[in-house]
Amino acid sequence: MKNQAPITPSRVPIKPYEINVSESELDELKTRLHLSRWPDQVDQAEWNYGTNLDYLKEVVDYWKTDFDWRRQESEINRLHHFSASIGNVDIHFIHEQGENTNATPIVLLHGWPGSFFQMQKIVPMLSEPSKHGGKAGDSFDVVVVSLPGFGFSSKPTEPGMNFYKMAEIVNTLMVDVLGYSKYVVRGSDVGAAIATELAQSFPAHVISIHLSGSNPFIVQLPINLSEAEISFVEKSSQYVMQEGAYGMEQSTKPQTLAFGLNDSPIGLAAWLLEKFRSWSDCQGNLENRFTKDEFLTNVMIYWLTQTIGSSMRVYYESAHHLSPNIGKRVEVPTAMFMFTHDVALAPREWEERTYNVQRWTECTSGGHFAEWEEPGEVANDLRLFFNDL
Repeated sequence: MKNQAPITPSRVPIKPYEINVSESELDELKTRLHLSRWPDQVDQAEWNYGTNLDYLKEVVDYWKTDFDWRRQESEINRLHHFSASIGNVDIHFIHEQGENTNATPIVLLHGWPGSFFQMQKIVPMLSEPSKHGGKAGDSFDVVVVSLPGFGFSSKPTEPGMNFYKMAEIVNTLMVDVLGYSKYVVRGSDVGAAIATELAQSFPAHVISIHLSGSNPFIVQLPINLSEAEISFVEKSSQYVMQEGAYGMEQSTKPQTLAFGLNDSPIGLAAWLLEKFRSWSDCQGNLENRFTKDEFLTNVMIYWLTQTIGSSMRVYYESAHHLSPNIGKRVEVPTAMFMFTHDVALAPREWEERTYNVQRWTECTSGGHFAEWEEPGEVANDLRLFFNDL
């Protein structure tokens, strides 16, 4: 893959980017892991009180003795990484050109607590489909963005970096930096919110959007709900009460959390582990969906870049700095690829209140981390949707 031609020149300088963590940072992490203090746990706690102590100890033991960051780093660097300064934010992104010279541009947007790494498996499926059971003519030029405040993108220093502002940055990257006048967007979680903003703000550039998941944090109820919508609203209310405390905390006091999670690798792993187990289709066993290496690589990206605090702030910024697009319908063609094991699954009529839904697919395998859990299914649905447009 490393013989790929340079990406399109632009007025904004684009720099090749290689992930290369210093040995001193890895040594410091090992020291912190060995010096950690463990909390107590009541008998038969399982996962009812939060992250299970015994399993987290197992993960951390693996982290200390068997996890090889350099191997993961090398694998990540097989893709083409770049950075560009847009406004006052340095954006890290992956750009893999499709094997077809007329490949359609697509930008993949991760959510929280994911990262660009959750796209590692699906990128070659989209850029080189002939190597994965598809046709070369169905390839995409794939761009994977590390959102501002996530991964190897810089951390915003001013208030207001909400979904709308992130969408402006993504559109600038695609149009002004990479030179794509039109492109497709794929996202879930935070990525879906940004994809929605892109479709609302830049319909002349956005060909279509491909989304997964429904937002259970409902701000305003529409009128004339169907029975299925009423059931969704009730289930969403239950979810928010039982599982939504993280969102309320990150929307109100993210800085308080940041002190502990940025200082303790075990605290960080515990915070992310509970979400990966609860939100994925793993039937209560994380390793039914993610290897320890995969989970820890995602944790390492947060740890090494010290972005857990800045990543959580997107919840605060979007709650306190409202988008000008609130209430605006998405008219560009939209596909909803819904996983029945995701945190929330609204009926089609609910999503059609906001989106011009042209394709609706429900998948019984996979959960919240769609591109990671079922990359082949997502890639195939993207191709089918785009070919039908």
